[in-house]
Amino acid sequence: MAPTENWRIFKGERNPHNDLAKLPDPPPWRPRRSKVAHERPWPTTTDEDNALPPAALKRGRDFHSTEKIIDMVNAALYLRRPLLVTGPPGSGKSSLVDAIAYELRMGPALRWSVTSRSTLRDALYQYDAIGRLQQQESGTKAELGDFITLGPLGTALLPTQRPRALLIDEIDKSDIDLPNDLLNIFEEGEFDIPELRRLGAQTSVEVFTSDPLQPRANIKGGTVSAHEFPLMILTSNGEREFPAPFLRRCLRLRMPNPTGTLAEDDNKDWSRLNAIVDLHFSQEHRKAAESIITAFQARAGQGKEVATDQLLNSIHFVLSSQIDPGAQRDAIVEELMRELAVAGG
Repeated sequence: MAPTENWRIFKGERNPHNDLAKLPDPPPWRPRRSKVAHERPWPTTTDEDNALPPAALKRGRDFHSTEKIIDMVNAALYLRRPLLVTGPPGSGKSSLVDAIAYELRMGPALRWSVTSRSTLRDALYQYDAIGRLQQQESGTKAELGDFITLGPLGTALLPTQRPRALLIDEIDKSDIDLPNDLLNIFEEGEFDIPELRRLGAQTSVEVFTSDPLQPRANIKGGTVSAHEFPLMILTSNGEREFPAPFLRRCLRLRMPNPTGTLAEDDNKDWSRLNAIVDLHFSQEHRKAAESIITAFQARAGQGKEVATDQLLNSIHFVLSSQIDPGAQRDAIVEELMRELAVAGG
């Protein structure tokens, strides 16, 4: 493919478009595993919300991308690799997937919120064996597929024409073995459902999914194989180290911190923080809250651990409550902007 200035699929401009259809073929070492078999309704130019629920739509429209963010998202799209996003709380890691899904008309992002009890099996599919047994004992006809639901990761691997967007949130909260358990899925893009494989290679069974745009899907032969690898955004607060084999399969992005002062934060003179405030408030409201913004910037500039949403909450509270300037307002704002972590605290 000839070089072009318009090589970016994701532009970070918060204007929805259909350039995802221009995504080149995957690398030969990450071929498509299946033909398209589960096409779902994709958002179009007539969908003002791009099929996103209100909260996700708000996050997608208000996300501020830097050049580094845009470049790494595009690298993940081109290479069909998961993107591991690290950074402090409040830096926008989880909102990134909504910005991508909104701009590229991918529909609602699938979400897997990881905890210490999370397992790969639950993320791929769940089988309600007890429910099926109870229905059989009641004499009611029980279809096997009615008791199988694909989890967010399993749904993301269904063979659709376009890649789906999947957020694996707070992967550093997982059990120590989970990152290694994901390696085969990251590499192969497919998995088996043993309960369905027993029915034979030619048997198709309709199961439930985690996709609101496609609540049911047919699985043939008990195997789910991706046509396009999903765009997987994994977030981490940096609370643990990951094994080298896991890191090798991911692209990595340190999220530029809107309250940071390092060169890599791309926030000179608070440019990114100010841009985020401008996305949420009018110039009139910004002017009314200028003293709060200045105080917050002073805290961040002193190296205190604060998050962007603390500033946004403080501005909204002061404007919506119409509380008069004074000791009472200052005390409330002080609590709203309290440092997230205090040494020795």
